[in-house]
Amino acid sequence: MKVMVDREGCIGCGVCAEICPEVFHIADDGLSEVTAEPDGKEDAVKEAAQSCPVEVIHIE
Repeated sequence: MKVMVDREGCIGCGVCAEICPEVFHIADDGLSEVTAEPDGKEDAVKEAAQSCPVEVIHIE
């Protein structure tokens, strides 16, 4: 599984980091970034992507 965040569209709401802090982090600029591989956290990553209000989390 590959996870990407389209930072240009991110609004920094933080829901992804709340759902899966092992993979997502809110950076110093206030936007989400992927900080780790989703190994073992695939379900949480999918939940984070589905919960993103601006749909900028992409999974391959």
